[in-house]
Amino acid sequence: MATPSQDRQTKKSSRIQVKEALKGAVPVREPGEQPAHGQDELTARIEERAYELYVERGCREGYALEDWLDAEREMLGR
Repeated sequence: MATPSQDRQTKKSSRIQVKEALKGAVPVREPGEQPAHGQDELTARIEERAYELYVERGCREGYALEDWLDAEREMLGR
């Protein structure tokens, strides 16, 4: 069983992997970080949900864009 410190490190590492996968495709920020200039609340919520989908998928790489688009569809009710 992982310790709380190991869990935090794993989450941080996962967020870094997501950032790298999405680099240049969509805006990415750390959870709890203030939105960048011009980034609205909807984009921030989509980003959080995309990360949740990534975690639900088992943190498997290669699905960043799919996770983003699924999160966007959920937020926009499409």
